[in-house]
Amino acid sequence: MDFSLPSEIETIRRKTREFIAGEVLPLEADRKNFDEHENIRLDVLEKVRAKAKKEGLWAPQTPKQHGGMGLPIVGWAALYEEANRSIFGPVSLNCAAPDDGNMNLLSKVATAEQQKKWLHPIVEGKVRSSFAMTEPAPGGGSDPSMIRTRAERKGNRKWSITGHKWFITGAGVAEHFILIARTSDNARRGLTAFLFHKDQPGFKLGRRIAIMGPEEHGGHCEIHFEGMEVDDENVLMGEGDGLKLCQIRLGPARLTHCMRWLGLSKRCLEIAQTYVNEREGFGVRLADIESVQMMLGEVAARIDTGRLLVMRAAWLLDNGQRARKEISMAKIHVAETLHQAAATAVQLQGARGYSKDTVAEWIYRYAPQARLVDGASEVHKMVLASHLREEGQDFWRWGS
Repeated sequence: MDFSLPSEIETIRRKTREFIAGEVLPLEADRKNFDEHENIRLDVLEKVRAKAKKEGLWAPQTPKQHGGMGLPIVGWAALYEEANRSIFGPVSLNCAAPDDGNMNLLSKVATAEQQKKWLHPIVEGKVRSSFAMTEPAPGGGSDPSMIRTRAERKGNRKWSITGHKWFITGAGVAEHFILIARTSDNARRGLTAFLFHKDQPGFKLGRRIAIMGPEEHGGHCEIHFEGMEVDDENVLMGEGDGLKLCQIRLGPARLTHCMRWLGLSKRCLEIAQTYVNEREGFGVRLADIESVQMMLGEVAARIDTGRLLVMRAAWLLDNGQRARKEISMAKIHVAETLHQAAATAVQLQGARGYSKDTVAEWIYRYAPQARLVDGASEVHKMVLASHLREEGQDFWRWGS
């Protein structure tokens, strides 16, 4: 049993660490580089992205023939963790959600013509993208079978789409969209995926929903469809394949969230450790206080446990497994770890932790979404309970 990284991936991991330290962290340290929604300013982003491309650290999840690095998923895990040492890291390397998941999906299931039109511009960084699935109640959220946005045949080769989506990440700046809509009432074959451009008639961007934490570029928006027409050539996979498509996209996407959250968790511990090493109170360094050591040690162990869960799921995906159970375990654990790491960094710094002098408070406000996005923690626990019920003692079997 070998837990070391392949040499070529270890080389890329180290190169990513050096790039983030040399090119991205200095940008994050200057508040003038932040936009009004607490993300990197787009003009600053454009420059650092050009540097990342030049260094060959670009679109790690995308096959080389489409302009990416073509890494295996284990390689994603190593690179993404290093990238998210900075809150600006993933977007600088074109491995941030939702583009990340959309590129992976399109590289797997789109036709050659669709890839040229819809995938390549995202990989090149010329456009941003969005995945429009979630709806307000009583529509679909964690349960896609509840989706109510409707696509109906209009003539022989067109569809007319009507409905309402919300909390669609990145929609405010996206030009390319993947939409999940209902095309029949069949329980397994009732959903279909459509590709559309932001300038198509019948599509209207609603409000940008204010959230408690910092935002991705383009925010989280409502979208209204009022008879938007889509040609058959822009159906992704086939009619009735929407649920299968969601499964193909969301499994790896959940795991990439975990990869990035491990990087943020490590950054929180780095900030906290640096502070307690230097700060004294009542004649003793904070780092020498037993209760402080216990707080840091517990988070360090949780981070390493999360890495093992993530790497096991990544290895299974690389070997053709769905890894549904393993991804759910990683998602639950790493989301909780991010919460604990951020809270520990804020608490150990005292007033400084509550200030904007470090990114600990940024991560602290960002962390609650980890329990919610791509399936709430409670949903993933239900998934695990279902596997336990079906597998019994084999739930803990070795291997795949």
